[in-house]
Amino acid sequence: QVQLVESGGGLVQAGGSLRLSCTASGRTFSSYVMGWFRQAPGKEREIVAAITRSGTITDYADSVKGRFTISRDNARDTVYLQMNSLKPEDTAVYYCAAGLRSFSIIMRTGGMDYWGKGTLVTVSS
Repeated sequence: QVQLVESGGGLVQAGGSLRLSCTASGRTFSSYVMGWFRQAPGKEREIVAAITRSGTITDYADSVKGRFTISRDNARDTVYLQMNSLKPEDTAVYYCAAGLRSFSIIMRTGGMDYWGKGTLVTVSS
């Protein structure tokens, strides 16, 4: 079992930046592939980014490539999402998630085992 708590959401103008953090407690953080997902009003949840257990490999949704960066600090049990050049269409609740499946399966299916409660990001135009 692992508990995930996100922070760092808020209101930002288009073109601005935010950094989300997610701190884990419970089982060994480095055992999990970590990911960030988001769900906009009226839309399905989608994967934004994921990072392997060691942090050496990352992948992103096409919509955020070049603007968002996922990273992790296994010593601090924390994963981050740096979001730059934000657009109004990035407005959503952002969720941190931990998964035991392989990185490739998670990127393909979004199947994770544990979820945080989410943090709201609002980008104004």
